[in-house]
Amino acid sequence: MSPRRVPVSRRDRPAKALLSRESVVAAALRVMRQDGLERVTMRRLATELDTGPASLYVYVANMAELHGALLDELLDGLKLPGKTRPAEARTVLVDLLCDYTTLLMEYPSLARSVLALWPSGPNYLRLIDSILGLLLTAGFGHRQTAWGVDVLLQHATASAAEHGTRAESAEADGETYLLVTAIEEAPAADYPNIGLLRDELFSGTGGERLRWQFAALLEGIATAG
Repeated sequence: MSPRRVPVSRRDRPAKALLSRESVVAAALRVMRQDGLERVTMRRLATELDTGPASLYVYVANMAELHGALLDELLDGLKLPGKTRPAEARTVLVDLLCDYTTLLMEYPSLARSVLALWPSGPNYLRLIDSILGLLLTAGFGHRQTAWGVDVLLQHATASAAEHGTRAESAEADGETYLLVTAIEEAPAADYPNIGLLRDELFSGTGGERLRWQFAALLEGIATAG
């Protein structure tokens, strides 16, 4: 009796991995980190996942939903504070907002996109919940807290978008240089207030100024009705 023949596959490559929302988002995150958000297209993702672009719309309805999912994936690495004492709540909140801003500064295109989105992923909801909790712990009223969280997140996202855009744009660098030079050379006789505050206008590090901005916003929210 002759030995049984073992079937040999005629495929010249291994079977494709099953598609899922997680695999689509993971591929998008990989492309964004390597080449920037501008390169995250359905066609590019389809190539990465060895499928057709139409297949991806089963898992993400459009690019806006995909950008929201990318934000949520990044927020998975953002450390949220635990139980906080009232006296420390404002400081902890400023730390959290600065961490969120710094995270988004690495992806300015995503920050710009987020400004026009209404993110709704679980990690974004956890961020909102943490900010609300810290505001309440710090003694803010319910309306101040509910309205304030929107102001704080909007400022954080806008700051990240602006800073990141300037950092990646040679044209913006040139415009910044021109403004700095103009202020430095402005005659005090013609611009007395610039002359008075010239040194302060450029004082402080980026981190110091960002912390001051959030502290000032919190002070304003606390005094608003």
